[in-house]
Amino acid sequence: MFLIQRCLCSLNNKAELLKIICASGCPRFSTSAKMSKKFKNARRIEGLGSNVWVEFFNLSAHPSIVNLGQGQPDISPPAHIKEELAKVSAIDSMNQYTRGFGHPSLVQALSSLYENFYGRSIDPNHETIVTVGGYGSLFNAIQGLVNEEEEVIIVEPFFDCYEPMIKMAGAIPVSLPLRLKPTKGKDWTSASWILDLEELESKFSSKTKALIINTPHNPTGKIFSKEELQGIADLCIKYDIICISDEVYEWLVYTGRKHTKIATLPGMWERTITIGSAGKTFSVTGWKLGWSIGPKNLIRQMQIVQQNVIYTCATPLQEALARAFWYEIKQLNDPQCYFYSLPRELEGKRDRIIQLLQKIGLNPIIPEGGYFVIADVSVLNIDLSEMKEDGCYDYKFVKWMIKNKKSLKNKK
Repeated sequence: MFLIQRCLCSLNNKAELLKIICASGCPRFSTSAKMSKKFKNARRIEGLGSNVWVEFFNLSAHPSIVNLGQGQPDISPPAHIKEELAKVSAIDSMNQYTRGFGHPSLVQALSSLYENFYGRSIDPNHETIVTVGGYGSLFNAIQGLVNEEEEVIIVEPFFDCYEPMIKMAGAIPVSLPLRLKPTKGKDWTSASWILDLEELESKFSSKTKALIINTPHNPTGKIFSKEELQGIADLCIKYDIICISDEVYEWLVYTGRKHTKIATLPGMWERTITIGSAGKTFSVTGWKLGWSIGPKNLIRQMQIVQQNVIYTCATPLQEALARAFWYEIKQLNDPQCYFYSLPRELEGKRDRIIQLLQKIGLNPIIPEGGYFVIADVSVLNIDLSEMKEDGCYDYKFVKWMIKNKKSLKNKK
């Protein structure tokens, strides 16, 4: 190694360098050697190679394509959070490691904010954890609490990482769908999607360890009512299971609806992990910071996973996020608080895209929250016979749209 380093410092000619390396008796490598069976993937990731976000991100990379699929806004984050990050990055100590389970000022801010909504005190050191986005919270919870062969109930349609994360833990995903209730004489809304509690109860077994609930729901925009959540809570208590409540869209709630935290219902705090996201809260998806709040005994298992996988999250991002939270906490009673102004802005965008979809003959389902609008595209009668790959109609349709748009662009 010393010889190679000296050569790198003194030689410009790559050919001469290679001769010296070979002459020195360094091991030689062959690209033609047959790969060892030992280099095969681990069984825990078998069949998990495909990912819709990776595939469609690559397909939509062309400048002519507008990516409407990912949960990210097209608006700037609030000015104060960007300014705080610039200030923080200039502080030497903020460019070093911080507490592994959450930067002290951030977990203090989280506990201060959420105590208002839980109606209870929250221990910042033992009942919160800061993770690499909502993904990190889901991973920590599933890895830390679910054993091999145990079952986790998930509600379709679900965020794409739920199923592979469960499988990576050696556990078994058990799914059931939201069902669309027929609605006559008025527009469909995301409230038209219902979870049949009898069907849900039929999915419980002696192996059931956890249930993942997502509200506001991705992608329908459904906000589970307090009554619906109470029915789910009753089953969680009856069968003594853990509830993982994915609430990353908690602030993106539109006029006439109210978000309820299932952990605030009787008997649910002690069995619920609630997940939040900085990306969705402050429109900074690139920061990849999330958090979980829950009872000490459940959060501790997530902390153990984190300390042995990533250890900690980026210090300057956490400090800037903490300052942004403190800024908004002071404005909680002000309509201009970003937690309230963001959904107002997005609601206008929602209404605009609903009008555009209706104008071309589609019947969209009006979301009560979140980023997304879904519509039945089968009424367009697009011939997808040219799409040779397997997949559902909507999957093929999106691919067809991307390909067709690019071809139209290239003809101009």
